[in-house]
Amino acid sequence: MQIDLIFGLVILIVSVILHEVAHGYMANWLGDPTARLAGRLTLNPLVHIDPMGSIILPALLVFTQSPLLIGYAKPVPYNPHNLPGKWDEGLVAGAGPATNVLLVLIFAAFIRFGGAAMTPEMLSAFSTIVYINMMLALFNLIPVPPLDGSKVLSAILPGTLGRTYNAFRARFERVGILSGTLLILILFYFLLPYFSTVLVALFQLLTGISF
Repeated sequence: MQIDLIFGLVILIVSVILHEVAHGYMANWLGDPTARLAGRLTLNPLVHIDPMGSIILPALLVFTQSPLLIGYAKPVPYNPHNLPGKWDEGLVAGAGPATNVLLVLIFAAFIRFGGAAMTPEMLSAFSTIVYINMMLALFNLIPVPPLDGSKVLSAILPGTLGRTYNAFRARFERVGILSGTLLILILFYFLLPYFSTVLVALFQLLTGISF
């Protein structure tokens, strides 16, 4: 059981690092070198780990047996002035969850088409990878600042509606990433039963494994 917890924490940390690196690569591809110049286009965990978001918060959630396991790395910096396109900031924000979705699809396919040949340990490991990355993708796509979904929504909303939402997002983000995350966790506590239902349904759909 202890090994499972440690493995889950390791997968969470690796997944949030890949999530952040994807933001940086997308920004660089769109013409903003800020992340590259800051040395953030690397998989070296020491560059990305945030002590609170990558270690303390996930560890507290694990050891309090929370059904929710999330975390975050140091946000990859980008300069919105280098992203003049209407969709650019949304693409940068969406690259993180998209990376988690890609991991979900890859490992879920291994389970669905090769699960019968896997050892119980391998099947459990792959299932953990799928579940954690699915949780990260869905959680980050919630359209509430400072989550990625808020920037994706800003890119989609038209005209006055978009400007109004951007003003709300700017005010909310002033509380800081930790305070904002704590506020979201409190809100998310009340939505958890619905979120868990969606997670289980998607997991079963993608892997063919029933809980």
